Amino acid sequence: MNTNELLDAYKSIKNYVQDKQIAHDLDISKQHMTGIRKGRRHLTDMQVIFLAENANIDPHTALIFNAAERAKSFKAQQLWADITAKLNSQGFAGLTLGITGFLAFGLIMPQYALCILC
Repeated sequence: MNTNELLDAYKSIKNYVQDKQIAHDLDISKQHMTGIRKGRRHLTDMQVIFLAENANIDPHTALIFNAAERAKSFKAQQLWADITAKLNSQGFAGLTLGITGFLAFGLIMPQYALCILC
């Protein structure tokens, strides 16, 4: 899912006709929106989350693909291309569960360690 697909999905859900309507929702200028559409500018993480949630798209997926688009070096672009290709081929749900579990474990473990010390 690239930025334009995310914007189009949001536009479709909202029944918008013009990108300036999306720009208004994101509180950005029409020129900024044009830059995003042409790839000269990028959406912020919060904008991606807003668009994804309102377009009924998994925000995890949208954020990962947005990060891949923002990669500046050739090596980073190659690595992100590999990651996104693997996500597409394996289905994203398993990775989401893995990341969520890892984050939950990372948040719970320090509290558990403190309880042991007491």
